[in-house]
Amino acid sequence: MRKLNIGLSDEQRAGVIELLNHDLADAYLLLIKTKKYHWDVVGPQFRSLHQLWEEHYQALTVNIDAMAERVRTLGGYPIGTAEGFLKYGSIKEHIGDLPLATEMVSRLVDDHELIIRNLRQHVEQCGEEFKDDGTADFLTGLMEQHEQMAWMLRSFIEGESLAPDGQQPQAQTPTASHA
Repeated sequence: MRKLNIGLSDEQRAGVIELLNHDLADAYLLLIKTKKYHWDVVGPQFRSLHQLWEEHYQALTVNIDAMAERVRTLGGYPIGTAEGFLKYGSIKEHIGDLPLATEMVSRLVDDHELIIRNLRQHVEQCGEEFKDDGTADFLTGLMEQHEQMAWMLRSFIEGESLAPDGQQPQAQTPTASHA
């Protein structure tokens, strides 16, 4: 292979590729979980969640391909096996567990927020430690997409406790009865 001369050292590129492979693994594990919930959701929220999760897994699929291509652009090879995804990923599986729809949403919020925290750290590392502003910018765009997906999912959960005027009900404090 021809030696890359893009203004990053081999060590810088290797560090960025390592970060990207971790992000790729998390995205793939989240894709799997999102698809599983898309298939298994039941209840009155079925249609809205089924459609929302289809939008999310389609976006995740595009992002996964973009991450793999970014790894190749930097001269590396993306991980692409289940074993690799589980080794590199921080998303946890819930084997043999089929939660209610609201718990599915809650778990996906947790996973998106984990990815957001990881991406935030990787953006900083790419820019400061590895001097790769291009990948830092790329990861910032991914982070913003996960922030939007997490917001949509959180809004679904929070909407269950809103009053008709859109306000969250105040916590009720028990009053002591006087005898």
